[in-house]
Amino acid sequence: MKKTGLCLLVLSLAALSVNLAHGAGPYRNPDNRNPNDPLEGTYPVPYKLPVVAEITAQLDSVRGFIDRATPSRIVDRATGQPVTDFAAPSATAIVEPSPNDFGIMNYEMGVMHAGLMLGRRVTGDPKWTAMTERHLAFFHDRLPYFQAQEQEFKLGRANSFARWVKPHALDDAGSMCAALVRARLEKIGPDMAPVIATLSDWVANRQVRLKDGTLARNRPQAWSVWADDMYMSIPALAEMGRMTGERRYYDDAVKTVLGISKYIFDAQAGLYTHGWNQNNPDAPEFYWGRANGWAVLAMSDLLDVLPKSHPGYQKVLAQHRRALRGIAKQQSGEGMWHQMLDRHDSFLETSGTAMFVYALAHAINQGWISPTTYGSIAQAGWAGISARIKADGSIVDGVTATTFGADHVYYYNRPTSINAMAGYGPVLLAGFEMIRLLGNPDVVITDKVKTYHYGPKKP
Repeated sequence: MKKTGLCLLVLSLAALSVNLAHGAGPYRNPDNRNPNDPLEGTYPVPYKLPVVAEITAQLDSVRGFIDRATPSRIVDRATGQPVTDFAAPSATAIVEPSPNDFGIMNYEMGVMHAGLMLGRRVTGDPKWTAMTERHLAFFHDRLPYFQAQEQEFKLGRANSFARWVKPHALDDAGSMCAALVRARLEKIGPDMAPVIATLSDWVANRQVRLKDGTLARNRPQAWSVWADDMYMSIPALAEMGRMTGERRYYDDAVKTVLGISKYIFDAQAGLYTHGWNQNNPDAPEFYWGRANGWAVLAMSDLLDVLPKSHPGYQKVLAQHRRALRGIAKQQSGEGMWHQMLDRHDSFLETSGTAMFVYALAHAINQGWISPTTYGSIAQAGWAGISARIKADGSIVDGVTATTFGADHVYYYNRPTSINAMAGYGPVLLAGFEMIRLLGNPDVVITDKVKTYHYGPKKP
């Protein structure tokens, strides 16, 4: 008895020392048969097999937060009072500002609509796209008013519909164009064909390009190539290919993946640097998390609709796999990924993490990568995300808008905010794709030795 008691004491002290060494977290794994096992310890995030009902409830709270943050009515800029007379435009009429600074035409909103539409496809419940329908009806009804306002008053970017009346960047056009095409094909909301034509024309024909045809920016740096612009262009081109059947869109989308990757993908690191500047080609690499997220989201969207017979399909798939492998290697002990992927002293960031979880889970569900290799990585990522969704649906630790920087001090010290729009759509995408993965009939999930193993279902 004394020997047994001494062994238990030693084991308990050993477990305590492990917890002290690694930092005990507030979560125990409820899947373990003996949750009081002193050698099990605790976790900083809810490390367990995700439960569909719990994911759905969290996503519903996120949906509610977004819905409340995006009013769709016209008010007077000076008085804040609703505008009710639309017979003639007023120079002071604007779209009511969001209490959370969520611009309803911003590129981040295109990702939110993508997440909501995925929710409808996964669950069959039309409530997930009620906000999308509300937004599109508002756009359809009020675009003529703001076109007339611009014609009469020449407000430029002060016009609330400026992004669509006169786009001037990929940020104005690509993400929302892709969302509008998807909504049109899924018969959600009114037909926005005229807007789709305007936005797709900017992406395909009017955005500045390098001499080799690679999409580029001339602001704030001249002749720069950004990883962000993979998402600001490729999904729109891909969806235009799907909607019109014209191969030129698919060709351009593939060319954009390969062209941008040529400039900014570091094959040795397996990561995208944030950008490349023709006038400063020797600048160091800055492996910003969300930049890599934009890249893998874009390739996911393209592979979803690109015909497998297209000569670029296997090239894009190979590049997507390389990027996912490089990203997976950088995951932290909280399931999250860092603001700077290779700098593990930088903060853990939610939007990039959500993009990675979606891209990994989606690639498993589509059969592009192995569930054995990547399934538990996606699950651990969701554990980190779920701990950062608050009861009201707000999401913490999402980094605010970040330009192509030139030093690590800038990237390390970007602020985070619950109003950082770029995290909300990816969290919706990640959650719904995890629901798909948990129900994937071709994937088997087992719990062995206090961890999780994914694998293909044997025939």
